[in-house]
Amino acid sequence: MTNVERWILPDGIEEILPPEAGNIEHLRRQLLDILHGWGYDLVIPPMAEYLESLLTGVGHDLDLLTFKITDQQSGKMMGLSADNTQQVARMDTHSLSRTQTSRYCYSSPVLHTRPASIHASRSPIQIGAELYGIKSVSSDIEIVSLMMNMLESIGISNITLDLGHVAIYRSLIKAINLPDNLETRLYRLLRDKSFPDLNAFIEDNIKDFPDLVHIATLSQCCGGKAMLDAARQQFSDFGDTVRGHFERLYAIANTIESQFPQVTINFDLAELKDYNYHTGLVFSAFVPQIGHAIAKGGRYDATGEVFGASRPATGFSADLKVLAKLITQIKDKHSIFAPMSADPDLQTQITRLRKEGNRVVQAMSSEETAESLNCNNILVQTNKVWAVKNI
Repeated sequence: MTNVERWILPDGIEEILPPEAGNIEHLRRQLLDILHGWGYDLVIPPMAEYLESLLTGVGHDLDLLTFKITDQQSGKMMGLSADNTQQVARMDTHSLSRTQTSRYCYSSPVLHTRPASIHASRSPIQIGAELYGIKSVSSDIEIVSLMMNMLESIGISNITLDLGHVAIYRSLIKAINLPDNLETRLYRLLRDKSFPDLNAFIEDNIKDFPDLVHIATLSQCCGGKAMLDAARQQFSDFGDTVRGHFERLYAIANTIESQFPQVTINFDLAELKDYNYHTGLVFSAFVPQIGHAIAKGGRYDATGEVFGASRPATGFSADLKVLAKLITQIKDKHSIFAPMSADPDLQTQITRLRKEGNRVVQAMSSEETAESLNCNNILVQTNKVWAVKNI
């Protein structure tokens, strides 16, 4: 291995250097303050857990994204966290044992064995929020509103919000009664938007399962409210449960349109999301600059069941590194250069300025200057008094 190769990072694993690192940290604090203001309590999930708790009940997709390691103390298999949702469910059930409404937020690095989507990082810094204990549409409205408020508060605009509902698909599948192997294959084809292969699958199996025609219809259900109106009529024979799912989508969309009139809302009833633990509403936020969702989430009422408490839950997450690319870089308003000097009065002034929250960088040699240290102010002495001057 050459010296150059020794320092090459794995694909999708990035280091974060100044000033980007400072910008991401500033953004993290700003967003956690917003989540705190909405009543969400900060939790810090562990970076690794035993596989039995980390992956139980979350499906094959998240399993494939998870790095597995052997715990040298117990000999048991552990996984590095690839998504915080399952960990928060365990914490809610066992560590906190709450039965009332609970709100959590987090910001933690996670690690993926492969990119979750094209151009995505394998080492995202995940920030998100989870709302437990409420099954009504009000909880979905709050979590989507919180996500939109968070994005808009940091200056992200021109957002398209995609809304879907996986329980509509599950209701259709239940009526079709496919064998497990065919149902698994169908799910993956629809989730991956592999429509030519999906059409071929339906054509091959529709003789034995004529209700597959409804899946063909569902795969085309993407668009605005006119599409949603037509889809509700097309699936009206599936009873009150499916009608209720449509009414939930209308209620959420109407509220978001009222609160965020500049946002474009799109419906995709064939959106099945990534980790196949969602049970109801799914949603994603998109902007033209990024080729994948910048924030996404959904309802996952059954996630806590494996921990002994199937609590209603809904939430969202985003990658701080992606969000940071979409906002203006934060510049220090008061980055002050202090010359190299042992003058006690200068040291007193530096201490006072730092206590007031200013960034003060003192030169360690005569060669260092305000420009070389990226300072836009300087401490100068006039009539034996040290004062800050703009450069």
